[in-house]
Amino acid sequence: MTGDSWRERRRALLDDDPAEAERAARLLEALGTENRDDEEIEAEHRAGRLAAAREYAPDARLEEELQLRLTGPDTDGGALRFQWGDALLEPVEHMVSVAAGTPVRLELTGISAGSTVVHARPVVTPTESGDPDTLDAPAASAASTGLGTLTTLLDALESEHDIREWARLFDAVEALSRALSRYELNLGVTWYDADGHMRRARLTERGRHYVKRLRETRDRDQEITISGRITELRESGLVKVKTGTAKNAPAYDVRFEEPGELLRMRPGLGDNVHFRVRFRQQLDSMGIARSTEYTYLGPAAEQTSLPLEP
Repeated sequence: MTGDSWRERRRALLDDDPAEAERAARLLEALGTENRDDEEIEAEHRAGRLAAAREYAPDARLEEELQLRLTGPDTDGGALRFQWGDALLEPVEHMVSVAAGTPVRLELTGISAGSTVVHARPVVTPTESGDPDTLDAPAASAASTGLGTLTTLLDALESEHDIREWARLFDAVEALSRALSRYELNLGVTWYDADGHMRRARLTERGRHYVKRLRETRDRDQEITISGRITELRESGLVKVKTGTAKNAPAYDVRFEEPGELLRMRPGLGDNVHFRVRFRQQLDSMGIARSTEYTYLGPAAEQTSLPLEP
């Protein structure tokens, strides 16, 4: 049994026996030893190495590392299944890039036990100076910025807090959450930065359920007038109306609930029309429009300006 597996088994046993857990806590206190987890111990070791290195080189930095700890029914072997990798690793890289506001590439450096722990790091490239010993610092700092934002967001999801300030990250987080649910996995994210600091967060079943609730939509209806020229007709009852002559002029797909009503109007391509329509948006809990549709209600007497973008 590996050290990580033994520690996990020990923690599980202590959780099942409160009296034993209390005795263990008293013993650790008497010995002056904290019951720290592996990530905390590693962070302390890294901070010690950095402090020693800076005695000789004040600008010394550590190599950054990302650890993704997967826990679930099939993770005890400490192996990464191909289907998990395909579904999880790319969404993580995408989330970090969106959070950083710039593309961040990550590369796998190893797999270890303790459930399944994926070790990765940012991809760094030589600077334009051509010196192969000089690494591109902005790429590393972008990864740190992205992981800082991502761990804060995951903490908010686990606590079921308002996450609207991170709305731009929600689609990426939702893709990862769906993949974790599909394989019955929980995710722990630990980030060790170049200055010896550690950030970590989790996305468990609680956080995934919160993501699912946030994704639920409600309808918002508004009556508007669309005026323009018909550029497309379909027998299914769809009319495309372009509101101007410029190439980038807005165009709207107006659907007739009764296709026969459209046929009785006998419209032609190029005809100018004024339609009253129901503009329906499906909004999620953060106000993000997940779908829009325009449904014909009747003719409009005159053209009015549109209060919205398509």
